[in-house]
Amino acid sequence: MKGIKVFIKYIFLAGISVIFLFPFAWMFLGAFKSNNEIWQTPYRLLPSHLDLGEFLANLKAIKLYGYLLNSFIVGIAGTALILVVSSMFAYAVVFLRNRNMDRIFVVVMVTYMLPGAVTYVPSYVILAHLGLLNTLSGLIFSNLANVFAVFYFRQAFRKTSMEFVEAAKIDGANHRLILRHVILPLNKSAFSSVGLLTFIQLYNSYMWPSIMLTSQDKYLISQGLRQFFIQEGAYGMNWAQVMLASTITTLPILVILFAAQKWLMSAISQDSGVKL
Repeated sequence: MKGIKVFIKYIFLAGISVIFLFPFAWMFLGAFKSNNEIWQTPYRLLPSHLDLGEFLANLKAIKLYGYLLNSFIVGIAGTALILVVSSMFAYAVVFLRNRNMDRIFVVVMVTYMLPGAVTYVPSYVILAHLGLLNTLSGLIFSNLANVFAVFYFRQAFRKTSMEFVEAAKIDGANHRLILRHVILPLNKSAFSSVGLLTFIQLYNSYMWPSIMLTSQDKYLISQGLRQFFIQEGAYGMNWAQVMLASTITTLPILVILFAAQKWLMSAISQDSGVKL
């Protein structure tokens, strides 16, 4: 009886996986089809023939690689800085044992309830005064205040035994060394999961970059994909290129998720017992 239940569970999970994977398979295989074949009925998932020459021509025609590079610059640099800033703030809240720090943390958490659109106008004004509008550095700077990362790190750091911290202080370590050599090694899963989620957020960001970035050469991949859709009537005309562009946009995230699933699942299993 137990074996039957396990078999049914795996069949159910396999069916759910197929449902979620179908759009990606449809998008990827559509890059090898012609417009007529994409819209033909009855629908066929596999292309009738593989024309690698046409595929390579479409790959060359899609000029998204500059946008992709911008997204990686913002994603990698922004994620690294957010991890540093958020972990330092969370360390201060947890280990400095100051009543004012707890009050500051409450104020920070209250801002988490504000809609993101509310911050667009003041952020735009601040960047304008700093001369950082229409720059990737300004986009990175405006995303440094990440409340989710602060909250996540605080919850993870609270599980760290104070014995390790006190032992490091006895050995003469300052706060920077404690954070680097004690807190970081004990919370690798927290850093990896926050880093992964932050990178995906920055990589997929669309609304705020569309407001503060005006030069096309500084667009992120989400803006570049929209630009590709509307320029020269590409949208609705060459669907093979549309499918290929969408695949190129999505593929890096899928590869990163697949490569980091071990650390992500480890973080989820450890966080299941976090005391809020």
